[in-house]
Amino acid sequence: MPIEPILVVQLAVLGLVTGFLAGLLGIGGGMIMVPFISAILSGRGVEPGLAVKMAIATSMATIIFTSVSSVRAHHQKGAVRWDIVKRLAPGIVLGAMVASLGVFALLKGAALYFVFAAFVAFSGSQMFLDKKPAPTRQLPGTPGLLGAGGVIGFLSGLVGAGGGFVSVPFMTWCNVAIHNAVATSAALGFPIALANVVGYVIAGQRLEGLPPYAFGYLWLPALVVIASCSVMMAPLGAKAAHALPVKKLKRVFALVLFVLAGYMLMKGLGAMAG
Repeated sequence: MPIEPILVVQLAVLGLVTGFLAGLLGIGGGMIMVPFISAILSGRGVEPGLAVKMAIATSMATIIFTSVSSVRAHHQKGAVRWDIVKRLAPGIVLGAMVASLGVFALLKGAALYFVFAAFVAFSGSQMFLDKKPAPTRQLPGTPGLLGAGGVIGFLSGLVGAGGGFVSVPFMTWCNVAIHNAVATSAALGFPIALANVVGYVIAGQRLEGLPPYAFGYLWLPALVVIASCSVMMAPLGAKAAHALPVKKLKRVFALVLFVLAGYMLMKGLGAMAG
């Protein structure tokens, strides 16, 4: 099956948008990518349950490239808290591997739609409410950050996001400045994505019903086009994050997330009925 020009255009636009948002808000873009990639795959005859799994895995693979581009821009501004990255990363890798190697392959497609919708809605609520933490609250010690990293990595592996939807609210809840939290979340996207993609590739071997150009759960056309475009836009998003009123942007983005959560909920109900 050839790759149509219209498909390349659709994936390119998706990559440009998600790359900008990755730099702007410290998210990997999976919350935007997964609904659209799953819709594209379903339209090409892929069974809905498999389509959402492939969308999640492919989304996560693009984050490997987007996070590197985004974090370079944030690091140049001195915004990345590398001390936090070092203490969260080990737990993130462990949680991600558990999710992508075991739980992800066992869950039904309909269940993943519901899980994705729930966490996108949660992330949107956190962004919209923008609650202020208690002024005395601080980040936990190394054991606490190890556990928090495990939760972030596990949830990211299930929904194909870079972890920003959990790590940014967590860090700001612990009184890490929002710009530092966004930049640090971008840095955490790389170990999250790398660990998960290894799991997706291993777990996706010998699958039936895969579309052309699939490698396990990864759909290579989407990976190549989206990653190429998102890498170009992530530095622009990071630059904008340090110049624009982030609070207002977070509320607008929260509304987008609510719409996407509703869409994925409907898809899950349809997959369950089917």
